[in-house]
Amino acid sequence: MNDSLFFDFTVDKAAKTVYITREFDADLDLVWDAFTKAELLDQWTAPAPMVAKTKYQQFEVGGKRFWAMIGPDGTERWGLQRYTSITPKSNFKLFNTFADADETPEPAGSDWDYTFSAEGDVTKVHIVIYNESFERMERILEGFKLGFTASLGNLEQLLASLKQ
Repeated sequence: MNDSLFFDFTVDKAAKTVYITREFDADLDLVWDAFTKAELLDQWTAPAPMVAKTKYQQFEVGGKRFWAMIGPDGTERWGLQRYTSITPKSNFKLFNTFADADETPEPAGSDWDYTFSAEGDVTKVHIVIYNESFERMERILEGFKLGFTASLGNLEQLLASLKQ
């Protein structure tokens, strides 16, 4: 990791919100693609030793991404994301929830708001995650912070390889 790049992970329990800001040494187009194209998302979103696999994705307002994190023993943890707003190369929002393999969503989920900005060849991604319930946030928070931080490290490596 380039130590001069900014990274912050802040939890506001009272607001049931997580704030993540991360800079990447890559141009905006490449970072945007890494967050919005299934073939790239599958290469970085699961922390090792798990892998990500997208069953389908329609990156459009009202579209969905149905995907799984698959453990080394074959255990699948499915997720369903519904895109609610897209401003190309600037911002997108989605509703995220866990689901079963038949796409039946869990009742509680979280709203994710991604904002992208660039300064030269450095792209900043700011993510705001609002959880519907404090209990859900508490249940996933510890593992989420470790896993998501590891996934962002995967993304940094992927971006470096794609720039070559």
